[in-house]
Amino acid sequence: MGDVPLVGVEEEFHVVGLTDRRAAPEVDRLLEHLDGKEFFPELQRSLVETNSPATPSLDELRGHVRRLRARLRDAAEPLGLGVVAAGTVPLVELSGDDISAGARYERMQHEYQMLVREQHICGVQVHVDVPDRDTAVQVSRRVAPALPTLLAITASSPYWRGHDTGYASYRSMIWQRWPTAGPPGDVTTAAEYDAMIAELVASGTISDAGMLYFDVRPSAHLPTVELRLCDACPEVDDVVLVAGLFRALVGRARSDTEAGKPLPGVRHELLRAAAWRAARSGLEGDLVDVAGPVLASPAVQLRTLVAELEPWLAETGDAEQVTELAEAVLARGSGAAAQRRAFGRRGALTDVVDDLVARTQGEEPPSTPPLTVPVAPELLAGYRPPRYDEAVDDDGKLRPAYGWLFRTLERLGPRGLTAAEAALRTEQRARGVTFPVPGVEPGDDGERLFPLDLVPRIIGPDSWEHLSTGIAQRIRALEGFLRDVYGRREIVRDRIVPAAVVDNAPGRSRAGTLVTADAVRIAVGGIDLVRDADTGWVVLEDNLRVPSGIGFSLMGRRLIRSVLPDLESPSEVLGLDDVPARLRAVLADGDPAGPDGEAALLTAGESDAAFFEHRLLAEAMEIPLVTPGRLQIADGAVFLVGNGRRRRLSTLYRRIDEKDLALARGADHRPIGRALLAAMARGRVALRNAPGNGVADDKLVYAYVPEMIRYYLNEEPVLASVPTWACVDPAARDQVLDRLGELVLKPVDSYGGAGIVIGPHAGSGELERAAAAIRERPAGWVAQDMVRISTHPTFTDGTLQPQAVDLRVFAVQSAGHGPMPEVEVLPAALSRVAPPGGMIVNSSRGGGAKDTWIMA
Repeated sequence: MGDVPLVGVEEEFHVVGLTDRRAAPEVDRLLEHLDGKEFFPELQRSLVETNSPATPSLDELRGHVRRLRARLRDAAEPLGLGVVAAGTVPLVELSGDDISAGARYERMQHEYQMLVREQHICGVQVHVDVPDRDTAVQVSRRVAPALPTLLAITASSPYWRGHDTGYASYRSMIWQRWPTAGPPGDVTTAAEYDAMIAELVASGTISDAGMLYFDVRPSAHLPTVELRLCDACPEVDDVVLVAGLFRALVGRARSDTEAGKPLPGVRHELLRAAAWRAARSGLEGDLVDVAGPVLASPAVQLRTLVAELEPWLAETGDAEQVTELAEAVLARGSGAAAQRRAFGRRGALTDVVDDLVARTQGEEPPSTPPLTVPVAPELLAGYRPPRYDEAVDDDGKLRPAYGWLFRTLERLGPRGLTAAEAALRTEQRARGVTFPVPGVEPGDDGERLFPLDLVPRIIGPDSWEHLSTGIAQRIRALEGFLRDVYGRREIVRDRIVPAAVVDNAPGRSRAGTLVTADAVRIAVGGIDLVRDADTGWVVLEDNLRVPSGIGFSLMGRRLIRSVLPDLESPSEVLGLDDVPARLRAVLADGDPAGPDGEAALLTAGESDAAFFEHRLLAEAMEIPLVTPGRLQIADGAVFLVGNGRRRRLSTLYRRIDEKDLALARGADHRPIGRALLAAMARGRVALRNAPGNGVADDKLVYAYVPEMIRYYLNEEPVLASVPTWACVDPAARDQVLDRLGELVLKPVDSYGGAGIVIGPHAGSGELERAAAAIRERPAGWVAQDMVRISTHPTFTDGTLQPQAVDLRVFAVQSAGHGPMPEVEVLPAALSRVAPPGGMIVNSSRGGGAKDTWIMA
């Protein structure tokens, strides 16, 4: 470790009164009880700074940080004071009388006025050794593009002077007001850097080199480079993580300098924009990948950075620890999110301060029971659900699970939600989150934005356990059915399912018989459920062909976090960041080419309404997005061609309809469907989902799924199904025709809600046409009891309205180790919302969606 660059940190802390939890200008008293070699006053008399010794080891650095924090606490508590490591504290008064003594500070107060009064902010600064100042200048320029990610990790200042600012790091917004703050200056040598300092001093803007507040800079008095952008961190591990990442960034920058590589060509404006986005979002919203520039999820951004720095992390022995700390902070979220959760329990900023005081010392925050269910008169005035509502009971009171959420929504009010809705639409346009629907007029931009509501839906832990168990059971039975009906047809032979139901199924195809015996047919299944006050959760439909919605679920979470950062979800909400990796693992499992195989997402292209989702999932899984026109079949294998190159693909995540694939043309302009199926039959390529799955998910086969569960699994169904009548049966048809006005009538081959007739809502003419269609082709229709689908508060036209919702839950299957695949239910559930007054939630019929909070 002798050649490892030393790393040290300076931490700034707020001093607060333990009684009123306000910033306390008592640092002079506090310092009387501390060793002056490691503790120092700051500009404001409510701030104190610690300097850790430089060390080659992150473990040693952690030990020093904890030791200094503990020493501060031991000195502060007898004085009735607490110390807080965070960018800001919520309760602070701005006064010109609280500046620390000293000519330099007094001159700054005179020169900068209100700007100095606002500096009740704390950061963490990391110092890393470099050989000389020329290297320090080069390093500063080269590391700058990665620094916004470090700011996002440390963002811990959402509250300022008693208010939620809407930022994760409001400290950085205050800090950026200094005339010399921001990305490093456009210089390349120490001589140029010193000349820049001289010019700024001569201009009267600053008085000395110490007032260059760049995000990263050479030290004014030591052979180090300093990181200055980050908020102070309540969690010690976040300090250690940032120190490890920054040291690796410095190592990479030194290597690039020695190799003579050009400086990064990132515009100064883009670096500022990336830092602003990190300050706004923290780890709860998207960040700017300046290489694009594109928006990227924090998980992708941080994991990519760690992977890129692996050689330099390995050199310092930090690779394993930094990787673990990065995953931990992604799971935990930013300090800003933790503060909002603390506030959300009772709506008290004093709780936030107590939480910060505890976290600063690595202690468990005090337990504060949540308030009783609040009343939200403004938002819920006039809210009258027509049936069971998931958030509001029959007496018009909020259900307990929604108490915290509505306290936050009530603070925003209709005006705040309207502003957030406008911001949401802007974000959607910027990211291309669209879902074109035939017959629905596009917006001014020529696109139809995917309707996304601001108010999340909450699924409690008991409900989720019940749903997960039932969905896994259902997927296992349907997989067994698919393998059976394309094989020995034992369920037909044993007269559990009539032969006509299988043979006449609209989704049955010869391609299903070509799937290899050991292939997983349902790699991704989507099960649609609704909630009824009387029966609880009921399965409405199975989607086993090309179910959509996972990507919209992921993006919905990201968008809502971006436009409503103060609507921070509780820590118990299951995260979605690892869903793409879990989906990618399913695609790779059982790949015909083994662990070295390559997957791609197969799409029809921009003509597909769900193309946005296809692109998002391909990017998130880091696999190519391909159309049939980019594929070539040669020697029985599938290749991706383009740019004069050819790569073999061994797994295709099929998001194109089977019929469209059959008609599609490949790179050689010849039909590709038959050749692709032949490659699948020979085991040269895996299609996920398998062709022919439609035999198991039409409206008539749905009626037999409970019997499939009993037949294949020898279990009773966990989830209820809607009572269904097959009109092909004469007795059932007569009942249906007698009760047309009471039932929901569905074409067996309908897709996306098309052709459905809801009896109680239909006029006499529509019912007469449905009866004629049933008599003309009875095998093409089923009827179901009317389910009183639950409603949920939805922000529409400036108010909350009760609108019908369903839930699409996704399950994935991998090959497993036994005769049948292993099922995993993903937390990326999609709540779909019907238009006001409607009952059909399908996106293709104008429905929208909600972020869905599944509680662990």
